[in-house]
Amino acid sequence: MWRCSAPSSSIISEETFAKISEVTLRAVEHHVRRRRVGDTAPRVVEDYRGVIQILSDGTIVRSDPAVLRPPERFADVPGVQWEEVVYDAAHGLKLRVYRSAAAGAAGKLPVLVYFHSGGFCLGTFEQPNFHSGCLRLASELPAVVLSADYRLGPEHRLPAAIDDAVAALSWLRGQAAALGSGAPHPWLAESADFTNVFVAGESSGANMSHHVAVRRGSGQLALDQLRIAGHVLLTPYFGGAERTAAEAAEPPEGAPFTPEMSDAMWRLSLPADATRDHPAANPFGPDSPGLEPVVFPPVLVVSAGRDILHERALRYAARLKGMGKPVELAVLEGQEHAFFSRQPWGAAASELIRVVKSFVHKGDGAECT
Repeated sequence: MWRCSAPSSSIISEETFAKISEVTLRAVEHHVRRRRVGDTAPRVVEDYRGVIQILSDGTIVRSDPAVLRPPERFADVPGVQWEEVVYDAAHGLKLRVYRSAAAGAAGKLPVLVYFHSGGFCLGTFEQPNFHSGCLRLASELPAVVLSADYRLGPEHRLPAAIDDAVAALSWLRGQAAALGSGAPHPWLAESADFTNVFVAGESSGANMSHHVAVRRGSGQLALDQLRIAGHVLLTPYFGGAERTAAEAAEPPEGAPFTPEMSDAMWRLSLPADATRDHPAANPFGPDSPGLEPVVFPPVLVVSAGRDILHERALRYAARLKGMGKPVELAVLEGQEHAFFSRQPWGAAASELIRVVKSFVHKGDGAECT
């Protein structure tokens, strides 16, 4: 069974909303019971904008994250089919497979494995903005796009999300291995070029793409049925104990992403008591593995000129390039962190898709500005 893209306002399922409500209700009932027996009420020890709270007794309270973003409707993309598939039954993780209805006529298409943003703490492929961006990528690159959900902190701290990214690629390897001898997903069997796979993501998803590259390039991840043709890092979410100039500066009023927000998400997603120099956050930290011996395929880094993490993205690209890794850098001046998912139909998103298309289809390469 396949589904064509529907109006974005209907993408968040009733099941997902019910789960959010159920978790919140259980937490409230728990605190009411504690008060009734005379226990000291737990206090909030960590709070991300009222949406994620950790209490002193270890309870995690989540509210509907939709309060952080007003309801939006995005343009439909006619002719793009999508379907949800379980890739990790043990953890209940799914991904969405997107392909253009015209994919059969176009022959085999590149595969773009995509991980959404959210600071390792928020998000699902069901969100209308993430869904809309993947519809555009599938249609305009064109490509078979796999948008994978992953476990979130603080319930599942890093490296859980990175392990899930590995699981998604391992699932795709299994699909490739099943060609001719098993039962791969029919869309992948018909349309996917398993010799032309790209691992992409935005913000935390870009961080995950980096770690997949490191695991594979250091021999920790066998993907012998696939050819990883490249990695795409969109405004990557990296950190470090030492501030960059932009991170140390006072953010402008109304900034969509601030050092305070970044710090809070690292506290919620990193292992307890870890600093921002943890290897999951800082690829060049004191305890991070050296990248010199790691074999990287081509890497496209896309940074935003007004992103507080812009300097980190530039340093990342420069450090890899200095090691002789094949790196391309594109900078979209005037844009903020995670601009693609904030405005998936904006002019900057259209420029981004043009740059990614050039990289994926081996044209003239991404243009640096």
